Amino acid sequence: MRFDIVSLFPEICEASLGESIIGRANRAGLVEIHSVDLRSYAHDKRGTVDDTPYGGGAGMVLRPEPLFECVEDLRTPEAHVVLMTPQGNRFTQKDAVRLSKQTHVIIVCGHYEGVDERARQALFDEELSLGDFVLTNGAIAAAVVVDSVVRLLPGVLGSDESSVEESFGGGSHLLEYPQYTRPPEYRGMPVPDVLLSGDHEQIKRWRLEQRYVRTSGRRPDLLGQGEQEYR
Repeated sequence: MRFDIVSLFPEICEASLGESIIGRANRAGLVEIHSVDLRSYAHDKRGTVDDTPYGGGAGMVLRPEPLFECVEDLRTPEAHVVLMTPQGNRFTQKDAVRLSKQTHVIIVCGHYEGVDERARQALFDEELSLGDFVLTNGAIAAAVVVDSVVRLLPGVLGSDESSVEESFGGGSHLLEYPQYTRPPEYRGMPVPDVLLSGDHEQIKRWRLEQRYVRTSGRRPDLLGQGEQEYR
C-alpha cells in the first residue's frame, strides 16, 4: 500500500510517521509513505501556493494550480484522493478499515482557510475530519489517519489480533476491556482472580462484561450500535 501526503509542512508527517511501529513498517516495505511538499508545485521562486480570498475575509486560501498539478502528478489509476478538512465527514475506525483495503491513497492536507472550491469539487474522492475542532494544519490530521490505517495492514502489528480486540476493533463499537500485567498485586491493588485462573472461557466472558461496563460508563452513545453482542 502507498500513501502520498501532500502538505505545506511535510516534516510534521515525516517526524510522527517515521517512528515506532509505523516507521518500522515503512522501512520493512509493508507500506510506502511519502511526504510531498506542495510548494514544490508553486509557479514562483518564493514557493507561493496561497492567496487572499475573493470577496474579502481573513486568512489565505490554497490556490488551484499547485493543487491540480500535484494531485495529477501523483495520481495513479487506483488512487483514492482524500482531503483533510474540518468540513469533512468524521473519521472513524470503519473508515480506517475501508481505507486499508486501498492500494494507493493520496491525502491532501488543508491549510489556512482551506482550498479553492474548484479544487475541492474536481480532485477529491472524499473529505475527512478528525472531529468537531480545528487544528493549525491538516498535516497532523493526515498523520493520525495514516497511523490508524497502516496498523491494520497484515504484518504491521506483532499480533494481528491486537487490532481486533482493542476499542472499536473487529467491527465492534465497544471499548476495550481493562488490561493487567505483573505483579499480581501492587500497593494493595490485586489483579482480578479470573485473569489468574487459567479458565479461558471465564476470562473471555469477564472481558466481554467489562467491555460493556466500560462502554456504558464512558461512551453510552455506542451501546445502541454494539448491544447485539450481548444478546
